[in-house]
Amino acid sequence: MNTADLGLPVDVPSTALFTDQYELTMLQAALKAGTAERRSVFEVFTRRLPHGRRYGVVAGTGRVLDAIENFRFDEGVIGFLRERGIVDEETLKWLSGYRFSGDVWGYPEGEVYFPGSPILRVEGSFAECVLLETVILSILNHDSAIAAAASRMASAAGDRPLIEMGARRTHELAAVAASRAAYVGGFATTSDLAAGFRYGIPTVGTSAHAFTLLHDRERDAFQAQVESLGRGTTLLVDTYDVAEAVRTAVEVAGPELGAVRIDSGDLLLVAHRVRQQLDELGATGTKIVVTSDLDEYAIASLAAAPVDAYGVGTQLVTGSGHPTCSMVYKLVARADSADPAAPMVPVAKKSSGGKVSVGGRKWAARRLDRDGVAEAEVVGTGPVPGELAGQQLLVRLVEDGDVVAREPLDVTRDRHIAARAALPLSATQLSRGEPVLPTEYAQGLSGS
Repeated sequence: MNTADLGLPVDVPSTALFTDQYELTMLQAALKAGTAERRSVFEVFTRRLPHGRRYGVVAGTGRVLDAIENFRFDEGVIGFLRERGIVDEETLKWLSGYRFSGDVWGYPEGEVYFPGSPILRVEGSFAECVLLETVILSILNHDSAIAAAASRMASAAGDRPLIEMGARRTHELAAVAASRAAYVGGFATTSDLAAGFRYGIPTVGTSAHAFTLLHDRERDAFQAQVESLGRGTTLLVDTYDVAEAVRTAVEVAGPELGAVRIDSGDLLLVAHRVRQQLDELGATGTKIVVTSDLDEYAIASLAAAPVDAYGVGTQLVTGSGHPTCSMVYKLVARADSADPAAPMVPVAKKSSGGKVSVGGRKWAARRLDRDGVAEAEVVGTGPVPGELAGQQLLVRLVEDGDVVAREPLDVTRDRHIAARAALPLSATQLSRGEPVLPTEYAQGLSGS
């Protein structure tokens, strides 16, 4: 069973209003001007990575494909637009039959990217492509920011698994998307059942401090949990006195106790003390899980601690200080008339303030050194140089309006692990620095 097909209240009948009004008013004006049907190419890219980051992570591609399929102006949506007078009747008639019929190419989900990378390329008529700007950017900017934070945390954690537990720290619908993006970035499980149901992500969870406080004694709480969930459960040991709680936990569950969780205090010091105590009590196989406002830096600081898993919430779902990737959706080429055979013309915005774009329908490839390590992101137009033909990054996602590249979430997660491993070692350093790969522009292009 594909749980993504079951749907949840997190899904909506149409994504057509996940947009900005100017996209519809541009459509109306283009229809009147006779330019709406000109073939066009839009690209998603970012001019810079968040300050200090070494690479970005493409996430949300699968959700973008869902959004494009569900971009429909049904009767309720048309009625809303008519009532508000947002566009005229001619435009409403056009919208009522909207179906994206173009092509989409993009970096496969889980791949890494750099400034100027053409992360997504949308091709079709101006009318059908321009409407998708906001929904595409809202998904990619959010999910890629979460995945980038998750990737940094996963690098810091090494072989120790990470638990996503940030649902209570963000919007209830964003939480589901954040859990998905975190999984792409390297997290192993989530506490969010909606994410587990919608995307098949493994779910975990046992108890909070409230459960201990509910009972007259901590021992009673532990006994109740073990009787309900078995000796392999995880007991929360920092409600009162950690040392006493660990002793009680082992007495109740025996040396088969699955894990203890520490949610406060000096985690480095407490973890060492708890590990020593568990070993002395014979619970040598009992694992230690730590939570408490962790980020990639806190996780890295615990590398030498006897910790077996990390639970991360707030910092993950807020992108660890960078909740967006500043991706933009720009027209880079268009036909000089509505004739299907009309030649394509590169176009680009020219302005001051660092917002210059690069025109032309682009390809991207990652050049490798003799050891197979990435050394540059190469972006160009026209023919792809022969030496880069086998290193191209964009794949077809939608062909003639039909999605052709859906894939299991585990595939995207594995892809990211492989893509990150192919970068220079400095990519995983947490110290601030420049992008680990330079972006080189071929075929006479120059990037800003």
